[in-house]
Parts: sequence; structure tokens; C-alpha cells
Amino acid sequence: MAEGFTFVVEKQCPICEQNTRVTKTRSRIIVEKTDIDLCTHYKDFNPYLYTIWVCEHCGYAADEKTFMTPLPARHRETILKFLSAKHVAFKFTETRGVPEAVASYRLAIYYAEMIGASLAQRAGMYLKLAWIYRIAGDEANEKPLLRKAAELYDQSVMTERYPIGQMTDTMAIFLVGALYYELGEIETATQYISRLISDQNLRTTDPQIYERARSLWTDVREMGGADK
Repeated sequence: MAEGFTFVVEKQCPICEQNTRVTKTRSRIIVEKTDIDLCTHYKDFNPYLYTIWVCEHCGYAADEKTFMTPLPARHRETILKFLSAKHVAFKFTETRGVPEAVASYRLAIYYAEMIGASLAQRAGMYLKLAWIYRIAGDEANEKPLLRKAAELYDQSVMTERYPIGQMTDTMAIFLVGALYYELGEIETATQYISRLISDQNLRTTDPQIYERARSLWTDVREMGGADK
């Protein structure tokens, strides 16, 4: 149920440059809990359903920040060329359910891959899509997406320069560990979390991630994934 939590605005599409309706979420939503991989559960509403904006005219899809940031000319031309040969139908609806949200994420991921967006950005979209399935109680679809996000974050840490947006390399490493923990692969999770808690500088440079890593380390120990 989205009544009272969302509102509709018009924004200019960065691809076709027409004004399109998009749904934004209000800031006053109550947090109920946050999972180990940072998935936040809210009372009576799931804002992740509305994270991706889709142009109702051309079908371009991206998260709000990407949608509102001018694309490099070569990226816009790549997407325009694709859209000129294929009609992408996405009907605007103020209220989204899981099917509409999944379709929007699939489109956004497709465009991100088309223009070679950062691995971290793509990982974030796979992760949020997994959260949509989690909140819907669909574990069968959630788990493969968690694995894909973990693999992309891992590749990103090895090959990309951080920070990427608001993402730091330590946050990405933490997420890899947390995601393998969610997948039940405790030994693999241990390898990543141990890298963080053995970094004494992290206490000062990123105390929030350090404390999260310590908390997850405790959970890992209880499951027998680390030396006691």
C-alpha cells in the first residue's frame, strides 16, 4: 500500500528529453529493522519498489541520481540507438507492486550493462532487487541475486577506484561478507569480515562499518565459521 507514502512529479528524461511522470517516496517512513546486509524494513511501505525511475515515453530506466545526472554523449547515443530499433513498453503507474518493480530494475540493470556502468553500481541494483524479493518472501529469486551482487562487489573492490558515489571499499568488502553470510557460506563470509576487523585503522576511518563487522564476526563465530 503506497497511499500517503508517495507522490508524482514530472522530470525530463535524459535520453528522449521528454517530460515523464515518476513516483517519489516521502521521507517520513518508519524504520522497523535493518538486516545484516543493510536491507532496511519499513512499517507499512517498501520504498525499494520505487527506487528506479522509468521514462514512460522511451523506456529508459535508472535510479533517481543517475536519471537526473546528464549522461556522457556516447552513453546517450548508445541507448538512443538501441531504443530506435526497439520499443520498450513500460506503463506508468503511481502504485507499484513487485512485478512492476522487478521490471524496472531489470531495465535499469540492462541499460547499466549496456553503457558499462561501474561494477559497484550494478551490484547495488542487483542487491536492492534481491531485497524486493526478500521482503516479498520470495527466497528462490532472492538468493541468486544476492550471489550476483556479492560477486560484482568483489570484482569491483579488486578493479575499481573508491569511493564510488557514497560507497567505500570497506563498505563493499563488508557487503560481500554479509551477503555470503546470508547465503549460508560461512567460511567465505569469514574471509571478508576478518579483513575488516584485523584493520585497526578502520576503528577511526569508518567506525560504523567496523562495528558492523565486529557484530557479524560474533554471529560467524556462533555458527562455527571462525576460531573461537
